[in-house]
Amino acid sequence: MDFSSHDPSKGALPFVAGSRARTIEEAILSRRSLRAFRPDPVPRETVERILALASRAPSGTNIQPWHVTVVAGEARARLTRAMYAEFMEHGEEAWKREFEYYPVKWREPYLSRRRKIGWDLYGLLGIGKGERERTHRQHARNYLFFDAPVGLVVTLERDLPVGAWLDTGMFVQTVMLAARAFGLDTCPQAAIASAHPVLRRELEIPAEQVVVCGISLGYAHADAAENMLVTEREPVARFARFMGF
Repeated sequence: MDFSSHDPSKGALPFVAGSRARTIEEAILSRRSLRAFRPDPVPRETVERILALASRAPSGTNIQPWHVTVVAGEARARLTRAMYAEFMEHGEEAWKREFEYYPVKWREPYLSRRRKIGWDLYGLLGIGKGERERTHRQHARNYLFFDAPVGLVVTLERDLPVGAWLDTGMFVQTVMLAARAFGLDTCPQAAIASAHPVLRRELEIPAEQVVVCGISLGYAHADAAENMLVTEREPVARFARFMGF
């Protein structure tokens, strides 16, 4: 494919389950936040290779502030059972968030973008406005890592300043791009951070670390309707200024 003819603002490349990215441009354009995975196991060696590649992400003065707990097999099953059960019984309200990821007060253009992706996703799943039970169950799938065989929990020492959060964000992005080189897909999950009481209990995450996010990692479910979601991006002219060219 001639990538120069593809407008990234119009969405990702056509979804092909199991395809491997051959170039960094293809990795970027084929990365999606998928919400349905096959149960096929991912070898530990592959996960270690992805993390090793991601460790090349930049960080201020090379502090490399990120920590990752990787769960698979019975460890993953035990964790997801616990998170899912608590969410279904009490909802996220039972878990006090340690930091605000989203705006406390929404405004434009962010509100419209948020609403669009929500309705696009629920539209693919046939979930209508006001169907709270179905919406609740779909959100609960976050706590199953969307059935991905591998879950990553990213943490950061809570006394580190904002630069370390930026560094960790670059690390998370590099994990997701590296995964595409192995035919794997991902979903970064802010929702996982809400379940930090369960994560601390099940994974023995120390109190001095804050849970930043989770990442689902696995092989995409090719026929899942939610994996057909294509998000749009703003064209460069709307967010960038060029001077001196």
